Amino acid sequence: MFTFITLLNYEMNVRKASLPDEEVPKPEDEYIEDIVCCESEIHENEMKVFDLKDAGKVLLVRQRGKIHALGTKCTHYGAPLVNGALGDGRVRCQWHGACFNIETGDIEDFPGLDSLPCHQVTIEDCKVKVRAKRSALENPKRVKPMCKRLNDDEHYVVIGGGPAGAVCVETLRQENFTGSITLIARENHLPYDRVKVSKIGDFDIEQNQFRTPEFYKEHDIDVRLGISAKKVDVEEKKVILDSGEKISFDKLFIATGSKAAVINVPGKDLKNIITLRDYEDGKNLLSLLTPETNLVINGSSFIAMEAAAMCADKVKNITVVSRSKAPFKHALGEEVGYAFMKLFKAKGINFRTNTNIKTIKDDGTGKVGAVELEDGLTLDSSVVLLGVGSTVYTEFLKDSGISLRSDGSVDVNGYLQSNIEGIFAGGDIAYAPVFSHDNKKATIGHFPLAHYHGRIAALNMLGRKQELKVVPYFWTSLFGKSIRYAGSGSFEDVIYVGNIDDLKFVAFYINKADQVVAASSCGMDPIVSQFAELLHQGKKLYRKDIDKQPLGWLSSITPDPVVPLDQRIN
Repeated sequence: MFTFITLLNYEMNVRKASLPDEEVPKPEDEYIEDIVCCESEIHENEMKVFDLKDAGKVLLVRQRGKIHALGTKCTHYGAPLVNGALGDGRVRCQWHGACFNIETGDIEDFPGLDSLPCHQVTIEDCKVKVRAKRSALENPKRVKPMCKRLNDDEHYVVIGGGPAGAVCVETLRQENFTGSITLIARENHLPYDRVKVSKIGDFDIEQNQFRTPEFYKEHDIDVRLGISAKKVDVEEKKVILDSGEKISFDKLFIATGSKAAVINVPGKDLKNIITLRDYEDGKNLLSLLTPETNLVINGSSFIAMEAAAMCADKVKNITVVSRSKAPFKHALGEEVGYAFMKLFKAKGINFRTNTNIKTIKDDGTGKVGAVELEDGLTLDSSVVLLGVGSTVYTEFLKDSGISLRSDGSVDVNGYLQSNIEGIFAGGDIAYAPVFSHDNKKATIGHFPLAHYHGRIAALNMLGRKQELKVVPYFWTSLFGKSIRYAGSGSFEDVIYVGNIDDLKFVAFYINKADQVVAASSCGMDPIVSQFAELLHQGKKLYRKDIDKQPLGWLSSITPDPVVPLDQRIN
């Protein structure tokens, strides 16, 4: 009989030996154990879901001859991971790109903060037995162990209450930093799921915060809400807040994010001109809308189009005004843009392209009354939403000695460190190397990337020398149609697989060197996640690789199958 155990660390009840007899939980109350399948039922590089008695389900993954048992759902939005992309030693969610190690369940790429539960597996007489905590079957999320503050010898400060800052402070505690941690957040809310601002608008902010106030208190993380950094003194190692308070730091991580851009036209200061960035912005927008509202949206960015979809059933009329011929032209290609424009028009949304806003007219009360376009058309409007890009929150860093580029972004190295030792930057403001694009630097405002930057910054604040390995991943959802995108870089040509008009396609973006620098899809999961795994492994695709067999590369993202000893040829 051959037996192996793939993981014990997370499932062994190490406390039992030290507990009094009356406090020892009964094993049958705490664990569920049973044979879930025959070994032959799951093949190499395969994922399958099995029932563990009537207590719940487990995801089995077989790779390099070992079978691993994990939680079945992504810890971000609950996607069934059995339909995800299995790479080399990890599975990537097909919806939003979060990645989990198949041996430990640990989250390795984002979004989301939590890891997967991981269960003990043994093979006995070709039967696969799984032993799992009942609580782990009931709760699909696992929070990594975190230490507490034991001293004030060092003080690490994080400026920015977005995903980068949130992940950074947690990672510091997960990696046994026992000094003081302060998180400075401009908004009055704990870090939350910001992507919902342009997709839902008004939502339960407390339910959508990453963690509760009690969580930060329990782990000795001092969170300062509703306050901003006014200046950073790199010589004195102090952050000066807009309240006048000065906070000393030993290491500093800056992740202040971006703010929505505005337009400089006559009438720009009228009431009811809205930008979407923070939770309060979404609430404000929806509060202004009525069934009689004529809404003008300036721009055809992802946020602009998400907002248009969100507002479609709430107003009388929506007109999108854009310089571009089609939405997403520069990011996804003109054909994809036209296909989504067709979808939006079918939902009653109007477009004025190749033009822009010239003047916003007063209704006589200091509010928006109409919008005059550069092509001469005047549109009745009581609300104008601006979706014309963003600028970074780094004005407070000017003259600090921290190197800023002309657009305000912070120039950092592969460890997210700025030109000042001990000062790091990440998220939207970081001009940082992109691994999947030959480590060329870029500023990328993607939600998952900000999470990842937060983790890498924390590790390097602790001196771990963890280099960035960025594969940008982006998604949006419009009228029930989801777009996934992975990669980075300008493109000269696009190769499509599927039917764009039916919004069921994969697009491969090809640069001047005939390299596939990015891929997008709609209705074709998990191909973009599989492409992201290929890039993560340092592999590349070229035009010649997809010309005849566009999806022939899919098998290359998993290791070669293990050949049983009795089948090997010497």
